[in-house]
Amino acid sequence: MCAAGSRRGRRERALLWCVLVAAWEAAWGQLRYSVPEEVPKGSFVGDVAKDLGLELPALRHRGVRVVSEGRTQYFALHGKTGHLVTAERIDREQLCESVRQCVLRCEVIVEGEMQVYGIEVEITDINDNAPSFREAETELRMSEMTAPGSRFPLPIAHDPDVGPNALQRYELSGDEHFSLAVQAGPGGDQRPELVLAKALDREEAAFHELVLRASDGGEPARTGTARLRVAVLDANDNAPAFSQAEYTVRVPEDVPVGSALVTLAATDADEGINGHVKYSLKIITEKASQIFQLDSETGAITLVRSLDFEEGDSYELEVQAHDGGGLFDTAKVAITVTDVNDNAPQISVRSALSAISEDAPSGTVVALLHVQDRDSGANGEVRCSIGEGLPFRLEKSFEDYYRVVTARELDREEVSEYNVTVRAADGGSPALWSSAVLALRVLDVNDNAPVFAEARYSARLPENNAAGALVLTVRAADADWGQNARVRYRLSEGRVRGAPLSSYVSVQAETGALYALRSFDYEEVREVGLWVRAEDGGAPSLSSNVSVRLVIVDENDNAPQVLYPPPAPAPGAGWAGVELAPRSAEPGALLAAGGGALRGVPASHFVGIDGVRAFLHSYSHEVSLTADSRKSQLRLSGGSCCDTLPARPPPDEPAPLPGEDPAGARRADPVAAPQAQPNTDWRFSQTQRPGTSGSQNGEEGGAWPNNQFDTEMLQAMILASANEAADGNSTLGGGTGTMGLSARYGPQFTLQHVPDYRQNVYIPGSTATLTNAAGKRDAKSASSSGGNKKKSGKKEKK
Repeated sequence: MCAAGSRRGRRERALLWCVLVAAWEAAWGQLRYSVPEEVPKGSFVGDVAKDLGLELPALRHRGVRVVSEGRTQYFALHGKTGHLVTAERIDREQLCESVRQCVLRCEVIVEGEMQVYGIEVEITDINDNAPSFREAETELRMSEMTAPGSRFPLPIAHDPDVGPNALQRYELSGDEHFSLAVQAGPGGDQRPELVLAKALDREEAAFHELVLRASDGGEPARTGTARLRVAVLDANDNAPAFSQAEYTVRVPEDVPVGSALVTLAATDADEGINGHVKYSLKIITEKASQIFQLDSETGAITLVRSLDFEEGDSYELEVQAHDGGGLFDTAKVAITVTDVNDNAPQISVRSALSAISEDAPSGTVVALLHVQDRDSGANGEVRCSIGEGLPFRLEKSFEDYYRVVTARELDREEVSEYNVTVRAADGGSPALWSSAVLALRVLDVNDNAPVFAEARYSARLPENNAAGALVLTVRAADADWGQNARVRYRLSEGRVRGAPLSSYVSVQAETGALYALRSFDYEEVREVGLWVRAEDGGAPSLSSNVSVRLVIVDENDNAPQVLYPPPAPAPGAGWAGVELAPRSAEPGALLAAGGGALRGVPASHFVGIDGVRAFLHSYSHEVSLTADSRKSQLRLSGGSCCDTLPARPPPDEPAPLPGEDPAGARRADPVAAPQAQPNTDWRFSQTQRPGTSGSQNGEEGGAWPNNQFDTEMLQAMILASANEAADGNSTLGGGTGTMGLSARYGPQFTLQHVPDYRQNVYIPGSTATLTNAAGKRDAKSASSSGGNKKKSGKKEKK
């Protein structure tokens, strides 16, 4: 009972040990299965999905597949069940000749997780081969003098199966003179020997026919036979002898075909046919028989096929030397093949990405490589490398597997595509190498905002522009690609004079063209400041802003307005004033009065023509007036004319400079003198208010009158005469329309440099005609201007 409990405990411990070993192998990515040889294609090997913990629905999405070395793929992964099945018929004897344990290795690649798992599948033997002899018939020669008990080696049967299915026993039948003995070889193999049980008598029988049968241990057992013919010879008392019992040869794998590797030598002291020695291969594998050849006469072993260290690194042969009398000797030949660096490393891309996002973190796996060199020693040591300057590095993964990972973040704007060359070199001298190129595209990420071509924009737009006029075009570029680089423009919110900015200008979303939606007026808006935003098409989008300054340029679209004196309410109802300059007035001085028209003036203030003469005389003006206003004449002396502000002549008659001879001015080229800008002298202080020469504040003769009524009365008188002259009806003397002043004053009595005294408005370059009513001027401009020009032309001809 104790013994039974002990056995049960051992079985439980053994089972626990097997479970622990299986769990350890699965944890370290190594699975082991076994399958008999010669099973049909598609036979079950193992449940890989269950053992690796892979979900069946995820097998297709993760890209799980099986790879193995060599041209033939013996295993495949069933996509629906996750089972490892056979992909080809497997012959253990073909794959694993002379190897007791036949193991095939493959890997399971999970592309979605960049994982690799190793699988070992043991191919178990079945009894599919019968023992066989190299030769179906063998002849033995024995001297009739051979003593009973002598032993003679017999042909050895070969069975490629292993274990119980291998060769198990020999049997001999046919003659009482012989028996069978089986000896154990150095490797544990069975070697049959023919034993002479009874002395031979050539006279009784010159030949003996025997049958040697070899059987394996299969169920049912398989057998093979060889026929033995024993020839009885005359006596031969010397056997051949080899010079050494074992021959050892070392040859490189690149030795040429046809080379003699070694020559065996055996001698026989007999003469004649009993002393003639021949050589034969007694024990040799099927593979070695295709590589080596023995010359039966010379004993030379030559190479008939190229050696390959990776296929076989050592061979053992057994050579027999026998004479004509049937005596023999045996020697062993051991041939060792040395490695030569004749295999370059092989790089296999097991899994690789074709594209990667530029924001992928450092350490992202982009490829899984398998590197192998079939050479051994230093010749098989492989060093892998990646070209310098690339943002990638190599990492050791599993056994001969390497991972190509990113060494830093990528930037598509710098490099959009990589051709990563992985180089593998062995340790031979000279070293052999190979390379593989990985093509990798960098996918764009919206990490660049649009950038405007200029830091700020400005444009000048003339006023009174047409609605929809192009103002300027802004340009922004985005370093990204595709939709992320598509730039659209829009205006930032804003207001101009209380109205939305979008009602003044607009921007074309695709081109960045800025258009004016309305006509601008410089007198209302002189400058518009706005912001244009450029956004790309990424998700989320990136944007940038730029300031745009729009300057409205003034155009001469407003005629000057005479602010003082104001126009009369009706024709003939009142007089307009005229400002005269004193003798001491400088060029650009202000000619303005702070009062209105002659309203509310008592009648006693009108002193008649004599009073006007006295009034004008105080200003050193020569005035000639008559009681009849239709025949009155006004004359201004040359000196006083030069001291007053000159009126602007018509466009076809240039105005002479102050102090210049008018006649000389008429003979000069009609080029208008440049207009002088006003200085600050026209701004009078309170002590410099206008007044008559006899007033309290008068300083000298010809100074401005300080009495407002006197000033306005003088202005009204001169303006009335000027208007009559403009109408061509004046009778004040001088030429028609000249108002009796001077020939250099044209029919249009215009003033220059006349600022508004009340508003301090400076009107440069004005050509407005001073009249007592705007309506009167407009009404007669069409008829009077033509006549005045004709008269002016006649006077110039005179």
